[in-house]
Amino acid sequence: MQPHTFHIPGPFPLEGGGYLPELRLTYSTAGHPDPDRSNVVWVCHALTGSWDFASWWPGMFGPGEVFDPARYYIICVNIPGSCYGSTDALSVNPETGEPYYHDFPLITNRDIVEAFERLRVHLGIRHIEVAIGGSLGGQHVIEWAVSHPDLISHIIPIATNARHSPWGIACNEAQRMAISADPTWQERHPAAGLTGMRAARAMAMLTYRTYETYAVTQTDDHPDLHTAYRAATYQQYQGEKLARRFHAFAYWSLSRAMDSHDVGRGRGGIAAALAQVRARALVIGIQSDILFPVQEQQEIARLIPGAQYEEIHSLYGHDGFLVEIPVLTHLIRAFRGEPVVTGQPETYT
Repeated sequence: MQPHTFHIPGPFPLEGGGYLPELRLTYSTAGHPDPDRSNVVWVCHALTGSWDFASWWPGMFGPGEVFDPARYYIICVNIPGSCYGSTDALSVNPETGEPYYHDFPLITNRDIVEAFERLRVHLGIRHIEVAIGGSLGGQHVIEWAVSHPDLISHIIPIATNARHSPWGIACNEAQRMAISADPTWQERHPAAGLTGMRAARAMAMLTYRTYETYAVTQTDDHPDLHTAYRAATYQQYQGEKLARRFHAFAYWSLSRAMDSHDVGRGRGGIAAALAQVRARALVIGIQSDILFPVQEQQEIARLIPGAQYEEIHSLYGHDGFLVEIPVLTHLIRAFRGEPVVTGQPETYT
């Protein structure tokens, strides 16, 4: 899968004030649009995801899968502020000739959806059949359905919310504190804050998974006293793994975008905003999710007219939206009125 680039040359105004002098979006596509472009599936990625949707959501896209490129025109955009090709803090500011680094402005979820809108218009897409995303990507799906209620026919927000919670904001701030505690974070350098980001990722894993997850997957095989506990080395591994493919500036920018999420801001509150959604909605929660607990998805389903709510039982907490692919595809096929695989385990309610 090869990415494409869309360039917005003029100033791109931002909700929080200020602007980006230019904006570059990197995105991928699979399949081909119908003549009327009525078969579009728009995939919104999570905080450390990318435009390469087939790599981080395997089993959802491909021949015979629920979103088959033979039937659908699939699009996924690397969101601004991320580090997979779109404009981010390591991009050169054309007004200064230097990378933005710490001067990269606040980008909110509404700014991100507006960037999607610019690309959509550029591609000549007047209608989106399905918009799907989990976590931060699910926030984008809901914001888009609220801000452009006539655009999308079906939305599938997973493990997400209508307004980011004080708990979620606190978790993100604790992780940013870990980054800022790294002495290198003050440097204007691409590797600034990487040690702090390793710690931030290890902290995040505790909210992505659960007590039960670690008990099952990270319990030591023998009771002898030692220092290389499986749970400890797993945390180190997760921090190092992210540091090999991400940078602290992107982590900082995207966690702040997540904190900005509130579909009710300036719209009379969450209930009034979600009441405007016209898309048919399948809202999916994960029973063991402690970062985006199911009451947040239940609220979305209650306030969107005619929404359907489903709940997955998973060992993997919030990360269940990336892990429980068979159950997700079963739910999506049923929602879309398509044949489902018989004998699917009953792991949802």
